[in-house]
Amino acid sequence: MPITDDVYIPPESETVVQEITVSSPVLRSIGQHMGKVCDQESKEYMLCHYEERDPRTCLKAGKALTNCGLEFLYKVKEFCQNEVETHARCLEWNSGDMRPYYCREQQAAADYCLSNKLGVERPPMGYFTSVRLHDSERPKPKTWIPKFEKLGELDPDAPLPPARGGKREFGFF
Repeated sequence: MPITDDVYIPPESETVVQEITVSSPVLRSIGQHMGKVCDQESKEYMLCHYEERDPRTCLKAGKALTNCGLEFLYKVKEFCQNEVETHARCLEWNSGDMRPYYCREQQAAADYCLSNKLGVERPPMGYFTSVRLHDSERPKPKTWIPKFEKLGELDPDAPLPPARGGKREFGFF
Protein backbone atom coordinates (compact mmCIF):
# COMPACT_ATOMS: atom_id res chain seq x y z
CA MET A 1 0.00 0.00 0.00
CA PRO A 2 1.54 3.34 -0.96
CA ILE A 3 1.85 6.00 1.70
CA THR A 4 2.66 9.68 1.55
CA ASP A 5 5.50 11.57 3.20
CA ASP A 6 3.28 13.07 5.89
CA VAL A 7 2.54 9.63 7.44
CA TYR A 8 4.56 9.13 10.61
CA ILE A 9 6.52 5.89 10.65
CA PRO A 10 8.11 5.19 14.04
CA PRO A 11 11.84 4.52 14.09
CA GLU A 12 13.05 0.97 14.57
CA SER A 13 14.17 1.71 18.13
CA GLU A 14 10.51 2.23 19.12
CA THR A 15 9.29 -0.96 17.52
CA VAL A 16 11.92 -3.47 18.63
CA VAL A 17 11.18 -5.39 21.83
CA GLN A 18 12.44 -8.66 23.21
CA GLU A 19 10.24 -11.45 21.94
CA ILE A 20 8.81 -14.30 23.97
CA THR A 21 10.74 -17.30 22.72
CA VAL A 22 9.39 -20.39 24.43
CA SER A 23 8.13 -23.54 22.81
CA SER A 24 4.51 -24.50 22.27
CA PRO A 25 4.43 -27.13 25.04
CA VAL A 26 5.61 -24.58 27.61
CA LEU A 27 3.00 -22.07 26.46
CA ARG A 28 0.38 -24.81 26.56
CA SER A 29 1.46 -25.68 30.09
CA ILE A 30 1.37 -22.17 31.59
CA GLY A 31 -0.66 -20.22 29.04
CA GLN A 32 -3.77 -19.96 31.19
CA HIS A 33 -1.75 -18.71 34.15
CA MET A 34 0.04 -16.16 31.96
CA GLY A 35 -3.27 -15.04 30.52
CA LYS A 36 -4.67 -14.44 33.98
CA VAL A 37 -1.59 -12.55 35.19
CA CYS A 38 -1.40 -10.34 32.09
CA ASP A 39 -5.17 -9.94 31.73
CA GLN A 40 -5.32 -6.14 32.15
CA GLU A 41 -2.44 -5.51 29.73
CA SER A 42 -4.01 -7.86 27.21
CA LYS A 43 -7.39 -6.14 27.43
CA GLU A 44 -5.78 -2.72 27.08
CA TYR A 45 -3.85 -3.80 23.98
CA MET A 46 -6.84 -5.47 22.34
CA LEU A 47 -9.05 -2.45 23.07
CA CYS A 48 -6.48 -0.12 21.51
CA HIS A 49 -6.05 -2.45 18.54
CA TYR A 50 -9.81 -2.64 17.97
CA GLU A 51 -10.60 1.05 18.49
CA GLU A 52 -7.66 2.70 16.77
CA ARG A 53 -7.19 0.35 13.80
CA ASP A 54 -3.65 1.68 13.56
CA PRO A 55 -0.78 -0.40 14.96
CA ARG A 56 1.41 2.67 15.48
CA THR A 57 -0.84 4.01 18.24
CA CYS A 58 -0.77 0.72 20.16
CA LEU A 59 3.00 0.25 20.39
CA LYS A 60 3.16 1.15 24.10
CA ALA A 61 0.32 -1.20 24.99
CA GLY A 62 1.95 -3.99 22.98
CA LYS A 63 5.27 -3.42 24.72
CA ALA A 64 3.57 -3.50 28.12
CA LEU A 65 1.86 -6.79 27.24
CA THR A 66 5.08 -8.40 26.03
CA ASN A 67 6.93 -7.12 29.10
CA CYS A 68 4.26 -8.62 31.38
CA GLY A 69 4.62 -11.99 29.67
CA LEU A 70 8.41 -11.90 29.93
CA GLU A 71 8.32 -10.98 33.62
CA PHE A 72 5.92 -13.84 34.31
CA LEU A 73 8.15 -16.30 32.44
CA TYR A 74 11.20 -15.11 34.40
CA LYS A 75 9.34 -15.72 37.67
CA VAL A 76 8.24 -19.16 36.51
CA LYS A 77 11.81 -19.98 35.53
CA GLU A 78 13.07 -18.86 38.92
CA PHE A 79 10.53 -20.66 41.11
CA CYS A 80 8.80 -23.46 39.17
CA GLN A 81 11.05 -24.38 36.27
CA ASN A 82 11.27 -28.13 36.98
CA GLU A 83 7.53 -28.65 37.44
CA VAL A 84 6.59 -26.65 34.34
CA GLU A 85 9.25 -28.35 32.20
CA THR A 86 8.06 -31.77 33.37
CA HIS A 87 4.49 -30.90 32.44
CA ALA A 88 5.55 -29.43 29.08
CA ARG A 89 7.65 -32.51 28.31
CA CYS A 90 4.70 -34.75 29.15
CA LEU A 91 2.42 -32.72 26.87
CA GLU A 92 4.92 -32.93 24.05
CA TRP A 93 5.71 -36.64 24.24
CA ASN A 94 2.49 -38.27 25.43
CA SER A 95 0.06 -36.76 22.97
CA GLY A 96 0.43 -35.68 19.38
CA ASP A 97 -1.81 -32.66 19.85
CA MET A 98 -0.72 -31.82 23.44
CA ARG A 99 -3.92 -32.89 25.16
CA PRO A 100 -3.73 -32.41 28.92
CA TYR A 101 -5.69 -35.61 29.57
CA TYR A 102 -2.54 -37.75 29.73
CA CYS A 103 -0.59 -35.37 31.99
CA ARG A 104 -2.90 -34.55 34.90
CA GLU A 105 -0.34 -35.50 37.58
CA GLN A 106 2.31 -33.21 36.12
CA GLN A 107 -0.29 -30.49 35.64
CA ALA A 108 -1.30 -30.76 39.30
CA ALA A 109 2.34 -30.43 40.38
CA ALA A 110 2.87 -27.38 38.16
CA ASP A 111 -0.40 -25.79 39.34
CA TYR A 112 0.54 -26.41 42.98
CA CYS A 113 3.95 -24.77 42.51
CA LEU A 114 2.51 -21.79 40.64
CA SER A 115 -0.19 -21.23 43.25
CA ASN A 116 2.09 -21.61 46.28
CA LYS A 117 5.22 -19.84 45.08
CA LEU A 118 3.78 -17.24 42.69
CA GLY A 119 0.24 -16.91 44.01
CA VAL A 120 -1.31 -17.57 40.60
CA GLU A 121 -4.30 -19.92 40.56
CA ARG A 122 -5.41 -21.66 37.38
CA PRO A 123 -8.49 -19.78 36.12
CA PRO A 124 -11.76 -21.71 36.18
CA MET A 125 -13.17 -23.30 33.05
CA GLY A 126 -14.70 -20.66 30.79
CA TYR A 127 -12.85 -17.74 32.40
CA PHE A 128 -11.48 -16.38 29.14
CA THR A 129 -14.74 -16.85 27.24
CA SER A 130 -16.90 -15.04 29.78
CA VAL A 131 -17.66 -11.34 29.55
CA ARG A 132 -15.17 -9.35 31.62
CA LEU A 133 -15.47 -5.57 31.51
CA HIS A 134 -12.39 -3.41 31.19
CA ASP A 135 -12.20 0.21 32.30
CA SER A 136 -9.47 1.96 30.35
CA GLU A 137 -7.79 5.23 31.24
CA ARG A 138 -7.04 5.83 27.58
CA PRO A 139 -9.21 8.54 26.00
CA LYS A 140 -11.84 7.43 23.54
CA PRO A 141 -10.70 7.75 19.94
CA LYS A 142 -12.14 10.43 17.71
CA THR A 143 -14.51 9.11 15.12
CA TRP A 144 -13.17 9.59 11.65
CA ILE A 145 -15.90 10.54 9.24
CA PRO A 146 -14.85 11.87 5.85
CA LYS A 147 -16.18 15.27 4.81
CA PHE A 148 -17.44 15.46 1.25
CA GLU A 149 -18.36 18.54 -0.71
CA LYS A 150 -22.01 18.93 -1.57
CA LEU A 151 -22.72 18.40 -5.23
CA GLY A 152 -24.70 20.94 -7.15
CA GLU A 153 -28.32 20.32 -8.06
CA LEU A 154 -29.07 18.56 -11.32
CA ASP A 155 -31.21 20.33 -13.89
CA PRO A 156 -34.44 18.34 -14.22
CA ASP A 157 -34.81 19.37 -17.88
CA ALA A 158 -31.29 18.29 -18.89
CA PRO A 159 -31.16 15.40 -21.36
CA LEU A 160 -30.08 12.08 -19.92
CA PRO A 161 -26.95 10.48 -21.35
CA PRO A 162 -27.47 7.24 -23.28
CA ALA A 163 -27.43 4.06 -21.25
CA ARG A 164 -24.03 2.42 -21.03
CA GLY A 165 -25.41 -1.09 -21.13
CA GLY A 166 -27.71 -0.55 -24.06
CA LYS A 167 -31.47 -0.34 -23.92
CA ARG A 168 -32.92 -0.85 -20.47
CA GLU A 169 -36.38 -2.28 -20.49
CA PHE A 170 -38.22 -3.94 -17.72
CA GLY A 171 -39.42 -7.44 -18.37
CA PHE A 172 -38.20 -10.95 -18.47
CA PHE A 173 -38.66 -11.78 -22.17
